Amino acid sequence: MARPRKPLLSTDRIVDAARTLLDTEGLAAFSTRRLAAELGVSGPSLYNHFPTKDQILEAVADSVSAQVDLSMFEDGRDWRTALHDWALSYRAALRDHPNIVPVLARGPGRRPAGLRLADAAFGAMVEAGWPPSQATSIGALMRYFVMGSALDSFAGGFVDDAGAYDPSDYPHLGQAHLLAEQQEKIDERAFEMGLSALLDGLAVRFKGLGRAE
Repeated sequence: MARPRKPLLSTDRIVDAARTLLDTEGLAAFSTRRLAAELGVSGPSLYNHFPTKDQILEAVADSVSAQVDLSMFEDGRDWRTALHDWALSYRAALRDHPNIVPVLARGPGRRPAGLRLADAAFGAMVEAGWPPSQATSIGALMRYFVMGSALDSFAGGFVDDAGAYDPSDYPHLGQAHLLAEQQEKIDERAFEMGLSALLDGLAVRFKGLGRAE
């Protein structure tokens, strides 16, 4: 009886396996040797598709950018609503794959999905009436805000030990030990509050464009 053939190695299969490995084991533990073992192939087999480890990481990062919904920039939503909805989709993609965020934070470089993301946001803002220079700044500040929220958890940075926050040293942190157990709720509320404040500020600036420009 013929032996069953292993699935052919492909770019998509490598990227999918690498993304899963990064999700479960983290960026520091990632290596081409570990990835090859996960795929059941020899290390050199990967180099037929990706010459370097960095190129694999770039491809994984781009696969995450491709998960961000861009339809809000094309279906007639006003610029404020579009930015709000885009930020939620953007953050959701990063939240699902937090270990690749440091790679994404380097910028889109030559990554196609990352460039499409930047192009869609910039184009929508210019079409809405923002001057190109300010549209560029909006894209940058949205990226800073969303990336920053995905890099770490504010609430998760506190330990659940009340003894760590002696009131004689930290008189206003008496409830800080409770933050960790409500991490998701607190972080989501903070993100929505910050996003609303950011968009409110942009709306004020937008109203003043006729006078300022």
